[in-house]
Amino acid sequence: MKSHLHRLTLLAAVAALTTGLAACNKTEEQTAGQKLDSAIAKTEDAARDAQASAAAAANEAKDAAARAGNQLKEGAAQMSADASAAASRVADSAGDAAITASVSAGLLKDPDLSAIKIDVSTKDGIVSLSGPAPSSAAKERAETIAKGVTGVKEVRNNLEVKG
Repeated sequence: MKSHLHRLTLLAAVAALTTGLAACNKTEEQTAGQKLDSAIAKTEDAARDAQASAAAAANEAKDAAARAGNQLKEGAAQMSADASAAASRVADSAGDAAITASVSAGLLKDPDLSAIKIDVSTKDGIVSLSGPAPSSAAKERAETIAKGVTGVKEVRNNLEVKG
């Protein structure tokens, strides 16, 4: 009888342990309403996250557009400055060519200077005269003629007196 009692006690202990273990592994079932509430909460969280991401992306796009606009403005200003500088260089070149032509025409009008070949060049309003001059007086007249032309800033008289 003792062994039978022992067996019954052992079986009751095993049954209690099995029931206890089963209770530990059992998950609580959610009701349909609880499942719906949980799904709504998750959807709301996802919507908030999406809104925050969209706002951040919109701010980044706005900043990028502002940077691009500033770069375009700077580029346009630089292009305008470059175009102005190029136009100025063209005007200076045209002005230098006109000065050279005027000085050469003036030299041709002088009877002593027209018979000889005087090279005239102009850079930035500075006239250079080179070649032969029949006399010191002719050399000085060539310089005076060059100085009388509009736009001449300086005359470099490199004429050599031959005679």
